[in-house]
Amino acid sequence: MSVRDGGKENRAACGPDTESARGLAQMEGYLLWNAEVEQARRLARRFTDQLPWLTTAQREDVERAYTAERTAESRVMLARISARAMQLRGEYSERYRRLRARCVATAVVCASAAGGACGVVTYLAR
Repeated sequence: MSVRDGGKENRAACGPDTESARGLAQMEGYLLWNAEVEQARRLARRFTDQLPWLTTAQREDVERAYTAERTAESRVMLARISARAMQLRGEYSERYRRLRARCVATAVVCASAAGGACGVVTYLAR
């Protein structure tokens, strides 16, 4: 795969449903992050509204600093949540794999027991 094809071979292997889901997830992330930034701006405005003695330039500086601090904290929190979600996904995938193996083993044992019981009944019925 060359750099110029932009990974088209890889995307073709994923399929259109996977690409659509990835695109929707990216769009959702973009919209959620923009909502978080806008919320930080609203909180900054609310904070500076409580300080009527600030000049316009000071108000803008405080709002900019408040917004930057709030978005930085949000970014750290989201990274922590993302890491925990990946950890939980791994744990639950492993639990599901073990449960599935136990269920298959139980089904095989039950089918074998039922087959053996049928064989014994058939042998005794002769």
